Amino acid sequence: MEKKSIVQVLPATVNALVNCEHSKVLAECQHDGEPMPSGRVLADVVEHVRSIVFPGFFGEAYKDDSTLQYRTGLNIAKVYDLLSEQIHAGLCFANVEGKSERRKMAKAMAVEFVEFLPELRRRLLMDVVAMYDGDPAAKSYGEIISCYPAIKAIGNYRMAHKLIEIGVPLIPRIISELAHSETGIDIHPGATIGDYFAIDHGTGVVIGETCIIGNHVKLYQGVTLGAKSFPVDEKGNPIKGIPRHPILEDNVIVYGNSTILGRVTIGKDSVIGANIWLMEDVAPGSKVVQKKNI
Repeated sequence: MEKKSIVQVLPATVNALVNCEHSKVLAECQHDGEPMPSGRVLADVVEHVRSIVFPGFFGEAYKDDSTLQYRTGLNIAKVYDLLSEQIHAGLCFANVEGKSERRKMAKAMAVEFVEFLPELRRRLLMDVVAMYDGDPAAKSYGEIISCYPAIKAIGNYRMAHKLIEIGVPLIPRIISELAHSETGIDIHPGATIGDYFAIDHGTGVVIGETCIIGNHVKLYQGVTLGAKSFPVDEKGNPIKGIPRHPILEDNVIVYGNSTILGRVTIGKDSVIGANIWLMEDVAPGSKVVQKKNI
């Protein structure tokens, strides 16, 4: 077989890529001269937010509290600068017209996110307490913050969910997928999750876009809160934006590797045992377990 040089193959390869018949998919998403959101920069935003919410546990270590106010202000300024640029890129991606209008919108959205940071800390600290209270193996709150993948995944989710509430396109999905890659926990930023939320172990947990989860809910590894087959329109395209994932009311526990599909309601104070497949409502106070083979 004749060996080819890069000079020989480069023109044809470039031409094939540039003129690919499926390139229109990319053309619909990209605009000449306009930026695209950066996963690398958004990962920096997440790390800065983690260092704000949990100072000393993430970001640069420090030995005393005398510089805490300065460091917090510096990190908030970095979050604002980086996030406003990324939101602007996301607005370009979403075809929001007018460069000056996009800049104005991006800065206003970044300010609204910064204002949310104290509430983000409050909610995440409640999640830390929930995981500590529910895990006898945990020795301290610091261990939860430092070691438990769920706190990173839930943190990314709560950041991303707020950005969805603000109206930021695309960026929330990137932030949630960063956590998915890092932890193996897949929480769609569109889901609604209450306070004092715990995920034990966490690997393989999936929480769909239209899930509604109440307060004091706990999930174990491998739990899927998913959708059944969804309806399509007259052209055969999936109908988007309809509620299709489960509702878990307050104080529900779902044990490992259970799957709950569709817009069903698991009533408050219920326990779903391990390896259960559910596609129907469960009354409040129920306990659903596998039947013993006789």
